[in-house]
Amino acid sequence: MLASNQKIGMKNIKILIAAGAVVMLSAGACNSDFLDLAPISQENSNNFYKTDEDMKNALTAVYGSLQYGGQYYSSIHVMGDLRSDNTEITNPNAGADLQAIDNFTNTPVTSISNTTWSGHYQGIQAANIVIEKIEAVNMDAATKARYIGEAKFLRALMYFNLVRIYGDVPLVTKVINNPQEGYEYGRNATEEVYQQIIADLMAAEGSLPYTYAAAEVGRATKGAAMALLGKVYLTRKKWTLAGQKLKQVIDEAAQTKYKLMPTYAGVFGIPAENNAESIFEVQFKSGSNGEGSPFANQFAPIGSGTAVVAVGNPLGQNIPTAEMDATYEANDLRKAASMKNSYVLSGKTTLHNYVVKYSGTPAANLDSDNNWIVLRYADVLLMYAEVLNEQGFVADGPAFDYLNQIRTRAGLPVKTFSNENPSLQITSQAEFRLAVEQERRVELAFEGHRWFDLVRTDRALTVLADKGIQPHHVLLAIPQSQVDINPAMISQNPGY
Repeated sequence: MLASNQKIGMKNIKILIAAGAVVMLSAGACNSDFLDLAPISQENSNNFYKTDEDMKNALTAVYGSLQYGGQYYSSIHVMGDLRSDNTEITNPNAGADLQAIDNFTNTPVTSISNTTWSGHYQGIQAANIVIEKIEAVNMDAATKARYIGEAKFLRALMYFNLVRIYGDVPLVTKVINNPQEGYEYGRNATEEVYQQIIADLMAAEGSLPYTYAAAEVGRATKGAAMALLGKVYLTRKKWTLAGQKLKQVIDEAAQTKYKLMPTYAGVFGIPAENNAESIFEVQFKSGSNGEGSPFANQFAPIGSGTAVVAVGNPLGQNIPTAEMDATYEANDLRKAASMKNSYVLSGKTTLHNYVVKYSGTPAANLDSDNNWIVLRYADVLLMYAEVLNEQGFVADGPAFDYLNQIRTRAGLPVKTFSNENPSLQITSQAEFRLAVEQERRVELAFEGHRWFDLVRTDRALTVLADKGIQPHHVLLAIPQSQVDINPAMISQNPGY
């Protein structure tokens, strides 16, 4: 992906040429669009992918898919935060389907289930095109290997989201050339999907560079593959493998250039994009034919006029809960950089929580420059602290050091084994788990992690009991349209 003035985006997703266009059928166009993997003409595609420039454009389409509504434009923060106790819908005008996700009344026909499914599978189809078609292209070998690595990293990221959201999902690793091929795909076991994710990330790590020239900042790197692989191992509770990979990210900082930014506030905002703490982020660019991000408008309270966002409509989505507000410790520097409790409109102060991490002035409604950070170095440090604790609690051991690096930057006192302040004391493995959970909640607030953290640590049913969660809610419903299209192969998740 490219630097802020050259960002990869939606305008490049459908590559059309006059004499032999590769026609990508839109998802949902008919009931034969199995998996919502946009089928393509085999003859036209074979004629199209001939040069390194063709493959660069095809890879651009994979990056561009991350901007889909079913991916990082909307779905990931809805699933990652709204589904959790971090945020809520406080105004019904924000959307009935969003309320259903928030309060666990969603069904197989709730729109976000279909949008998330189709957005990810369209991206996977685009990644498969690159991986499959590039083999026959005569181009520089190193560039070819790098493009394959980028496509595999992106495919792994999309499958990681899918398997965490839906559980068993169809594992498609080749191009779908005609609608009938969709009948072949049922739901693969979660473990099979994870094995493919791991294989893709290992391959990506082996072929990607640590860094890029300034004009190409934002592309997937070796460090991004390592960090995501560490998170995958952590999610699977493979503590030894997770620890090895996360420690590798930390130890190779001289090559990756990753470090904590001096201040928490300095991590966020348009001028800070792609900074030294950022490992991978989805690039957005306003004023570029649909490449802008919606977050500034999405997260502004309904009724706030121009007080919170100066251009466009405030949509009232992803509103921080009162519990989230109370979660911050006194003097935590992260709170002011993450959320506010009021706004002033026409001289009148209104008490209302809202997210400020993605503040800015859009060029138009839903058209801002704000990127979405998927992975950052602070996440790696906290994951490694968690892994060390799972491998064995050590009073004031290395796990404490990594946890306290994050707290120190936030302006907070360190936590220790024998601290005189009971609120800063950690005396057991179980207490350290909760300390990491708390730190991840406030450090990564509103970045789409909370729900996935609660599910992978088996804490969702306990923490979210007051929201009405039931055991089957840890997975989202499979879109009913997919079950109806291919009932012999696609079954519904239990409980829906």
